[in-house]
Order: sequence, then structure tokens, then C-alpha cells
Amino acid sequence: MKPFTDNADHPNIEGKFAAIVVCWILGNGCLFAWNSMLTIEDYYVHLFPKYHPSRVLTLVYQPCALTTIVILASREAKINTRNRNLVGYALFFLSSLAVLVLDLATSGKGGLVAFVGICIVSGLFGVADAHVQGGMIGDLSFMHPQFIQSFLAGLAASGALTSALRLITKAAFENTKNGLRKGALLFFAISSFFELICVVLYAFVFPKLPVVKYYRAKAATEGSKTVCADLAAGGLQTLPDQEAVERAKYETRFSNKELLKQNADYAVDIFLIYALTLSIFPGFLSEDTGSHSLGTWYALVLIAMYNVWDLVGRYIPLLKFMKLESRKGLAAAVVSRFVLVPAFYFTTKYGDQGWMIFLTSVLGLTNGYLTVCVLTAAPKGYKGPEQNALGNLLVVFLLAGIVAGVTLDWLWLIGKGW
Repeated sequence: MKPFTDNADHPNIEGKFAAIVVCWILGNGCLFAWNSMLTIEDYYVHLFPKYHPSRVLTLVYQPCALTTIVILASREAKINTRNRNLVGYALFFLSSLAVLVLDLATSGKGGLVAFVGICIVSGLFGVADAHVQGGMIGDLSFMHPQFIQSFLAGLAASGALTSALRLITKAAFENTKNGLRKGALLFFAISSFFELICVVLYAFVFPKLPVVKYYRAKAATEGSKTVCADLAAGGLQTLPDQEAVERAKYETRFSNKELLKQNADYAVDIFLIYALTLSIFPGFLSEDTGSHSLGTWYALVLIAMYNVWDLVGRYIPLLKFMKLESRKGLAAAVVSRFVLVPAFYFTTKYGDQGWMIFLTSVLGLTNGYLTVCVLTAAPKGYKGPEQNALGNLLVVFLLAGIVAGVTLDWLWLIGKGW
């Protein structure tokens, strides 16, 4: 093992590009199954017209995710990160498979029992998300900043990919019998296969990359106990004596309470980013934007535009002169996004579909950009254990913001009747 340095751009470690690619795929896997469910909302709206599936499924998913991440984040220092992430990806795979089985078992006839089953699967997706998103962001927070950026870009790419697939399947099956159902079944067959790939990548490929072993061994010398199983999977059974001595220097660490106090502005930023975004996406965009010339394609186009620009926004910080790192600047940018609420309200009443598509694109672009800026800036200056803990804490606030957003999304229904 080479001597450790504090240089995040260490030039002599192999596997950096491979790690970036794998992080991107694993980021996709974190939300691919859930985005598949969101993207086929037109099928569920058709199947369960009285139950507001675009809102209810999200409302089930997010509290399950938030409750789970709070429990995991409070105990992250003692949790085996490898087992945590493998459980999450395996649960994504099994839950995606369960959607297929449930639809086939009920012959796609809908009804309350089938809807309850879909809600249970939605809750399982939330539990899996909390395992993977918190575990991966915490793990990547003590590695190269580009790894976490690539993972976050993968999260957004899952939305863009599922939207593109949905548009393709809608075009392919639109004029066929049971076209909506065929597209939905194809979606979750693809989702199940993709989640299985993620399980294999995380279990057998990611831990063996030299650059990943380097950062995990470095975190171990700084007192991290969460990486032991990953180091063993990568072929590092023990640490050299001199590294163990170095590790002893960092046995004292900031508590979660201290970390949260020092990074309260970042926590509030990430909460507000997602509270605003989820108060509009996907429920408002799916049900409350009116009828336009695009017809049944309209909601799909809006969701696709959000996902594409969310992905674009997550790559902009790679340009250093475009990356916002000022804490005050980030807070100001986050608060300024709330002008989108009246903008969407008046556009729905008086604007045409072109303006709605533009606003949806801005919503996605700012969501992706600010997410990467916050989550890559916050861990700087800390040692491995604190970076892992802080990554988990910020995911708690991210998911709390999503819960607040999907709850606020119901306010758009005021005066419209249920």
C-alpha cells in the first residue's frame, strides 16, 4: 500500500476512470426501480383512477425511506457498509421482480388489493433507497469528489433513461391491445435485470478497484470501522502495523450532533432543494398541468424534460469556474428557487405548454446543480469517519425534504376536489 497523502487528486492510483463509471451505474441502480414506477404513472393512473397513485405511491415511499435512513444514520459508525449496500441493491432487485409478479397474478385488472400490493412494494423501494443512498454517499464522501459527483449524476441519469424508455415503449405499444400494460411489464423486467447487475458490480467489482482500496484503507487508518468488510472483499485482510499506529491518532471524532451543528446550513440547503422540487415533481406535473396539444404525451414530456435537465445540472460543477462553493452563495441560490412556485401556478392558469416545459427544465437543472454543489462541498476538511457520518446526515435531510415536498404537493389540490 502506498503512503497516504491528503491530495484528493492522487495521480498514481489505477482504476479512477473505472470507479467513476461504476459509481455512475450504481447511482442509476439506486433510483432506477423507483423512477420506473414514477415513469409508468400513466399506467397506474389508468389502473387506479380513484387512488391518486402519482401522489400516494410517493407518499408511501418517502416516509419509509426517511424512517430507515434516520435509524441507519444514527448507527452508521457501527454498521457494515458493505452489507448495508448489498441489502439495499438486493431489495431493489426483489421488489422490482415483485411488481412483475403482482401484475401477472392479478392479470392487470387493478382494484384495491392490487393497489395495496403496489404500495407495499413502493415502501420497500424506500427502505432500499435509504440503505443504498445513505450508504453510498457516506462511503464516497471520503473518496475522490468526482466519485460522488458521478454517483449523483447516475441518480439523475436513471430518471432520464427511464423517461426515454417510457417514450419509446409508449410509441411502440400505443396502438396495441393492452399497450400501457405491456410497456409497464417491460419496464420492470428491465429494472429487475439492471438491479441484479448493480448487486454484482458492488459485490465483486467495486471493492477490488485499486483507487477504491486506497481510499478505504486511508479511511481505516483514520478510525473508520465501516470499511473493514469492503477491505477484506478487496483483498486487504489486515492493515500494516505503521498504518495501525497512524489510525490510533484519530480515534476521537466529532459526534453526529457536532457535525450537524457545523454543517447546519448545508443540511438546510439540501432539505429546501428537495422540499421545493418534490412539491412540484412528479405529482403536480402528472395531474395538475391541464390539457394541451400533446395530449397523453404531455405529462411524459414534462417528466422527461425534468430528468434530462436534472442530469445536465449534475455535470455542470465539473467545470470548476461554474461550481458554486460559497456557503452564502449556495444558501441564496437555494432560497431563490422558491420563485418557481408562483411561476408554475400562473403558468398553469395562463401559460401554454412551451412555458411549462421551460419551467420544468429550470426546476430539473437547478435541482441537479445545487445537489452536487452541496454534497461535494460539505465533506471537505474532515477525516474519513466524519465524512461518512456527514454524508449519511445530509441524506437524512435530503429525504426529509422529499417527504416535506410530497406532503406539500397535495396543496395543489385545494379547491379542485378529490
